[in-house]
Amino acid sequence: MTEKKINPIVKLALEMGPIILFFIAYTKLKEDTYTILGRDYEGFIVVTAIFIPVLLIATGILWALTGKLSKMQLMTAVLVVIFGGLSVWLNDDRFIKMKPTILYLFFGSSLGFGLLRGRSYLQTMMEGAMPLNDQGWMILTKRVCIFFLTLALANEVVWRTMSTDAWVNFKTFGLTAAVFVFFMAQAGLIEKYSSNVEEK
Repeated sequence: MTEKKINPIVKLALEMGPIILFFIAYTKLKEDTYTILGRDYEGFIVVTAIFIPVLLIATGILWALTGKLSKMQLMTAVLVVIFGGLSVWLNDDRFIKMKPTILYLFFGSSLGFGLLRGRSYLQTMMEGAMPLNDQGWMILTKRVCIFFLTLALANEVVWRTMSTDAWVNFKTFGLTAAVFVFFMAQAGLIEKYSSNVEEK
């Protein structure tokens, strides 16, 4: 299916909306305990149970509007279902907290494997998204690989050593800000290794 262009604001809302709703719901329900079918669940687990279908619906709408989902979006949806589902089923918040670690570790390791083979899997995944020559793609891939592995480590440190409140803030704002700042910081690389420069 050919990818269709949609309003960037709509795209951003569908991508970030579930995360923002998760944060809002958590702040409202975190102090409460809910008894469901004779079993007590903390607010975090209830919010996780709500988050799973919300993310799947948003992802489905995004796919319907654009005709395409990135590998990151697909992997995120799969991991949320698996690890979020385990958190709800086992009434254990550790599983959903592990999800970012698994996601970033998977993509970081995949990019690293490609680099060992002398290939940029990032270029394959994002072909046409940025006007970079081959050398630029290899440099960017190395940086993204290290960045993803660093995020995986950071998530492990935060959820294992800090409170759930701290992790939710880190997941909602810290990771989002880190990704934004990282890619903004690549502007110099994109300008230096732009394939458009070679075409002039």
